[in-house]
Amino acid sequence: MPEANATFDGLIPEVYDNHLGAVLFEPYAADLVNRLKPRGAKDVLELACGTGIVTRALVEGLKPRRLVATDLNEPMINYARSKVAAAPGLEWRQADAAALPFPDSSFDAVVCQFGVMFVPDKLAAMKEARRVLRPGGVFAFNVWDRLEENNLGQTAHETIAKFFPFDPPQFYTIPFGFHDSKLIRSMLGEAGFADVQIESVAKESKSPSAAHLAVGLVRGNPVVNAIQERGGVEVGTVIAAVEEALRGRFGDSPLTATMKAWVVMASRGKESK
Repeated sequence: MPEANATFDGLIPEVYDNHLGAVLFEPYAADLVNRLKPRGAKDVLELACGTGIVTRALVEGLKPRRLVATDLNEPMINYARSKVAAAPGLEWRQADAAALPFPDSSFDAVVCQFGVMFVPDKLAAMKEARRVLRPGGVFAFNVWDRLEENNLGQTAHETIAKFFPFDPPQFYTIPFGFHDSKLIRSMLGEAGFADVQIESVAKESKSPSAAHLAVGLVRGNPVVNAIQERGGVEVGTVIAAVEEALRGRFGDSPLTATMKAWVVMASRGKESK
């Protein structure tokens, strides 16, 4: 079962997609697809597909022969399936990134957008990605840089924490907690990847309004469950506080900020083993 901070169920997938998708994730989805285009991958596996933002970008930009979109969270897959138009070769499947249900050497590329951070056994997931890749295949993924380099998440995290001084929700430490590029390179090497390229990539995030984004930053991820479990304050009150903090720091209508991530391209190598 997914851990609490990695469980995206209920209304979370819809809010995540509608309030955070274009703001945080679409710019990096386009970046990943553009990096993959020259490689001409025909069979592609996507890990942690979420609401299908990268899935759609892969279908439209890469046009693979086969694309298997997977996620550990069944509600995310169901939502993604409802949002992404059917396409030739597109399959949906629930799967654990650390124990993939696919034979060795099945894919030309494995793609994962902002999902590796949520996998408890990251090294196992990297080894699994390499196992299912064909010789010469690539594991393309991105992870957020530290929270201090991503001020939208930092603002939400710090504002929410003020309501719970003795037991602040820790969700935001998870997506922004796997940012050591040296560690990532070392783990990929241990997993057997031959050539690892890691690049720091900054993008502009743009939301229609502080109010629109605040809803996503609170209700569009599992932090909303942590708020409700702790009690003592209405979720709407927390959203209003996050909205005010965002507006004061980044403006409004539209709200703009800078975000930063590490983008990784790891080659399996040409050998058959």
